[in-house]
Amino acid sequence: MEGGDDNSISTGVLESAFFIYQNANDVTISEAACKSAAENVYRAMQEKSYSTETWSSNLLNPQTKHASTVDWIFLVDLLNFSFWSEVDTADTGKTESNRFTVSWEGKSWTGYWRIPITTATFWNNTENCSDELLEYVFRSETSEQVPLLSERIACLREAGRVLTEKFDGSFINCIERADGSAVALVTVIVENFPCFRDEARYKGRTVKIYKRAQILVADIWACFNQQSYGYFRDIDQISMFADYRVPQILHNLGCLQYSDALTSHIRNLHIIPNGDPREVELRGCSIWSVEMIKSEILKAHPDAKINSILLDFYLWDTAKEIQQRGAAAMDSIPCHRTRSIFY
Repeated sequence: MEGGDDNSISTGVLESAFFIYQNANDVTISEAACKSAAENVYRAMQEKSYSTETWSSNLLNPQTKHASTVDWIFLVDLLNFSFWSEVDTADTGKTESNRFTVSWEGKSWTGYWRIPITTATFWNNTENCSDELLEYVFRSETSEQVPLLSERIACLREAGRVLTEKFDGSFINCIERADGSAVALVTVIVENFPCFRDEARYKGRTVKIYKRAQILVADIWACFNQQSYGYFRDIDQISMFADYRVPQILHNLGCLQYSDALTSHIRNLHIIPNGDPREVELRGCSIWSVEMIKSEILKAHPDAKINSILLDFYLWDTAKEIQQRGAAAMDSIPCHRTRSIFY
């Protein structure tokens, strides 16, 4: 991608993902399926002219490109976690299911899209920004309220304090400290904001996944179309963003394969605790699977303008499109169910 690559530094995510892939018990990757998926995904992305500009085509993503946009993106990715529904067990994504929903511009929005307040000093002031006010801001149009509300409020308070005390109240100063490096920016984020420190212990080792820290960098890169605040010379060091939606479509494509026990657990909609080895394997193998798909695309199409970020964006968008068409459209396993502030 534009800006080149710098392999001398790393977030540690890819190394962790490879370690998980090599040692996993309940999740495996089919290299043959990744190779097959690579050509299909590449062709579909070419047909849709998929690029950073695709990000701005969504109605709820910011269209203006200035300093306040950066703080809007920071807020959204600060709160971008755990939107799967307890009541919409068929995972339709539709308001009629009574899942958590807000209305804007005459349309109902569910999950991630219902987020946007962007002033850190405001979040940090419990008198002006009380818990009750935040509860009102995050109120739902349906009986299902936003999951993990107290954790979201805690993330806001923590981030507001850190931004105010260390970064003069704006995430722009985090970007400037990173000096054009995506990896350095991920490091700034996870070192200063504990609620972004998405790590786990797996087989005697600390593994790094950093879903929200990486997607924060990627969203800024995409929003600014690789320019200005969105220029990162090493953007290709960022991996896919291991959540609960992309593993589902990777399983649908045959890239991920699950043990019988894990398959039964997920199909029966049982919770998998955050940090459980099965959850770590689902996420780590998803990351490595996308790396395999990317490698196959670049092997067949050396000049392809592709990286793991764009692959993740495409896979997530495609999974959501399939979800909107109904459960039968994705004849696959449900999303795995983990409640966590990390995704």
